[in-house]
Amino acid sequence: MNILLLGSGGREHALAWKMTQSPLCETLFVAPGNAGTATLATNININPTDFETVKETVLANNIAMVVVGPEDPLVKGVYDFFKNDSQLSSIPVIGPSQHGAQLEGSKEFAKKFLIKNNIPTAAYESFTKHTVEEGCAFLETLKAPYVLKADGLAAGKGVLILNDLEEAKAELRNMLVDAKFGDASAKVVIEEFLDGIELSCFVLTDGKSYKILPTAKDYKRIGEGDTGLNTGGMGAVSPVPFADAEFMQKIETRIVQPTIQGLKNDAIEYKGFIFIGLIKVGNDPYVIEYNVRMGDPETEVVIPRLKSDLVEIFSAMAEERLEGVAFEIDSRSAATVMVVSGGYPESYEKGKVISGLENIEGSIAFHAGTTLKDGEVVTSGGRVIAVTSYGDGFGEAIKKSYQNIEKLSFDKMYYRKDIGFDL
Repeated sequence: MNILLLGSGGREHALAWKMTQSPLCETLFVAPGNAGTATLATNININPTDFETVKETVLANNIAMVVVGPEDPLVKGVYDFFKNDSQLSSIPVIGPSQHGAQLEGSKEFAKKFLIKNNIPTAAYESFTKHTVEEGCAFLETLKAPYVLKADGLAAGKGVLILNDLEEAKAELRNMLVDAKFGDASAKVVIEEFLDGIELSCFVLTDGKSYKILPTAKDYKRIGEGDTGLNTGGMGAVSPVPFADAEFMQKIETRIVQPTIQGLKNDAIEYKGFIFIGLIKVGNDPYVIEYNVRMGDPETEVVIPRLKSDLVEIFSAMAEERLEGVAFEIDSRSAATVMVVSGGYPESYEKGKVISGLENIEGSIAFHAGTTLKDGEVVTSGGRVIAVTSYGDGFGEAIKKSYQNIEKLSFDKMYYRKDIGFDL
């Protein structure tokens, strides 16, 4: 079948890499894609949230399945757009309905869902500009550090963790009254701080049954030792060494099962990925957040560890027969290190020529922010290339990735040299 994958990052290159290995995938189109997906598939330069143009592309290319990479099209309702269009309704969309996408699109919706389904999470309250002083009073009842989360999508940057009460109050006013994150912070969720170590759990569901993908841990901050500004992610490892069988059992029974049951109870249509951001407090898992798609760069370590046919799995999800599909995981570890543009996550230059990609051996270079210009691969984003490797342990995998990164170069290239340091 012909398949359309929406998105342009490292996550999409990793999904494209896996999907094109399937005998069920005849031709893969990626919209808009990057220089990496161009080596595997046909890139189409359209905006994934321009649903009318997506429709034209689907009909013109005889597309039989649409896989949604990023959150924006899901939150904007691409699943419902297809379902409610007579020309498109028979074409499955891998991703949740707009209702289901609220798990990521609204922090408040997610918190209400968690509390309603007795899923362990931090205590919280939400506030608007009309109740900003009540929000400041609520902060006074909590112990530092203080967690402020913009309710809407803020490209991974809408969460502040502050140690000073007065600074937290000032930032709350900044978010609500001065619209620091635009419409995303028209409402702000204030949460109690949970102290522990974070990890991510990825679930595939057809809305009835589920399969749990390998766990991963990513590294968000730009600086070594987890310092500096938050980024989209500077590297990741899978599996997470501290998530042993007993801990995974707790995740499944306390979090995954009630999440799937909660979707059923609320009649939420959901055929896609659920990314559960977790924190291990003592020896218990708590949910920090839901995302309704795969993470990036976690996809670049989780998907390479899936041995089963991903397109076959997607077809089974679309037809609500996921329970019976083969699901095999590679026992090796995987690690990815993200190479970024100098200046990221703040301002950076684009259009830098990348050299050395052809010299990478024994690792996979997933393109995140690249494009083709005059026949050369150049940078087009803050996060540029994710170098992923396998190993008998994550230490060996990381070492391989670093050895291959040394073969890459572009002007002002930067990467963290301590991925996995805390494990």
